[in-house]
Amino acid sequence: MESRSVFHTFFDHCVGSWSTERTYHYLTQNEVERSHTDFQVSPLTSDLKAKVLSDNSYDEVTDLASLPGFRLAFNTVSEKGEKVSQSLNLLFVTHTEINHTLEGDYLRDRAYEEARPIISRFRFDTHTNELLMTTNYTRVVSVDSITLINPQTRIRRILNYLRPPAGQPLEKLGLVGFGVEQKVT
Repeated sequence: MESRSVFHTFFDHCVGSWSTERTYHYLTQNEVERSHTDFQVSPLTSDLKAKVLSDNSYDEVTDLASLPGFRLAFNTVSEKGEKVSQSLNLLFVTHTEINHTLEGDYLRDRAYEEARPIISRFRFDTHTNELLMTTNYTRVVSVDSITLINPQTRIRRILNYLRPPAGQPLEKLGLVGFGVEQKVT
């Protein structure tokens, strides 16, 4: 199967309602926390795709229908009872395809760590069905992985590195998160 077709199938399987249990390890605070998240993923219309591009001052894309894009809404409750709800629109623009790997930009109209539009990088491996997203925030660099095990189960891994000085490698982890995501509809 062609790489772009596998990529689109990955996103087709992501549409729907999901429930996840996650464990977060806050390494700088020596704490471990569990949380439960329910989230809904729905496809983006062409108008919303154009808005995400515009919000990020991104170059015009002529074939919006070819870009995977979603509206993501979620509600999280931590074991301490803290609640977080957010919704955002996201879009993936592929730039290169080498062997079984696609790479490009991952755009959001609102970032997780900072309430602003943001452009990140993604890499998708068609052999492993892993989507790897790297976002440079002000204080951290987030490396987020979603691996589609089957259409009903995904594994999530989140690594937040303390942002190093320019040109230095990622070395110091501030947060590590793991989760199993189950599709409920």
